[in-house]
Amino acid sequence: MANENKRDYYEVLGIDKSASQDDIKKAFRKQARLYHPDLHPDDKEAEAKFKEVNEAYEVLSDADKKAKYDQFGFAGVDPNYGAGAGAGGFGGFSGFSGGFGGGVDDILNAFFGGGSSSRRADPNAPRRGEDIESTITLDFMDACKGCQTTVQVNRMEHCKECGGTGAAKGSSRKTCPDCNGSGTVRMTQNTPFGSFAQTARCSRCGGKGTIIDNPCPSCSGRGRVRNTIKKTINIPAGVYDGMQLRIRNEGSQGINGGPAGDLYLSVRVRKDPIFERRDTYDIWTEIPLTYAQATLGARIEVPTIDGKQEYDVPEGTQTGTVFRMRGKGVRKGNSGERGDHYVKVNVEIPKGLTKEQKELLRKFDESLENKNYKKRGTFFDKLKEKFK
Repeated sequence: MANENKRDYYEVLGIDKSASQDDIKKAFRKQARLYHPDLHPDDKEAEAKFKEVNEAYEVLSDADKKAKYDQFGFAGVDPNYGAGAGAGGFGGFSGFSGGFGGGVDDILNAFFGGGSSSRRADPNAPRRGEDIESTITLDFMDACKGCQTTVQVNRMEHCKECGGTGAAKGSSRKTCPDCNGSGTVRMTQNTPFGSFAQTARCSRCGGKGTIIDNPCPSCSGRGRVRNTIKKTINIPAGVYDGMQLRIRNEGSQGINGGPAGDLYLSVRVRKDPIFERRDTYDIWTEIPLTYAQATLGARIEVPTIDGKQEYDVPEGTQTGTVFRMRGKGVRKGNSGERGDHYVKVNVEIPKGLTKEQKELLRKFDESLENKNYKKRGTFFDKLKEKFK
């Protein structure tokens, strides 16, 4: 890539000159994951962008190189200019096929696995499949009690047509003629300070040591294809809205014999017309009481997630009173413990009374004294004291 066609390194990583080393590293990680050739094996444009991202990070992550780049631009870090990049240039950077130096590879290995800190990951090493995410929507009671549900997910699976080899039926992978199966080639880089030899990954086979002359038409030589599948999942009791469930080994299938990734399910729970969950495992219900029930006390039926339960409301119950039914809430995972069920009662004042009913109510009210009303009696006692 000629210098006049290069993009500014800060632009490549999407940062400005005031970015800290942590910001530079985070930006590199994001871009490296986006364009990594393992995720785009046949995309030359992604490969070129990946090389560009690595080159930018190689400079900006090094304090000396960054300072020279900030002062002199590309001339400060390109060994062909002799303006101070030093004999090492980009630390042996020679494009996608070569080594990238410890700083870059340490981060790449953390994302893509395998290898030492000075070499890229072995392309033949087993690699874990990608994790996938999906969302499920449950009815309120299913979330409380647990259930089975079917989810549809898109994931990468081994190609059935070629058995995951990537080669068409009747053919197989062949030894790479460029590296003779070693996966690496010896390269020489000429600089104003002399010639430097290094061992680099073979660009033809990507370091695998083998190539495919006749790729499988179903997977285009990748060995995996994207499939849409349906899975029956056991949902445990007590899941709640916003919770994420991890289903092991139900993500994309691995590469080179690596394990499958995981399936992450984000839970959404439909609202219920009677019940409400609070504090994760507690259930709340509001129940209306008649004037007589609240005054005289009554045995009422309370709906719970286990069915109807009888509860004795004491006489003189005031509107807004909350009763607690221990252990009648939602089960807390596999512990066997449960939350509580809270019942809030609201006294409903009757309307549409007949003339006879109104008269009876007036006589009843006249028969009462302040002592029959806790708050009313206290209020008027204070009122008399204030204005006596």
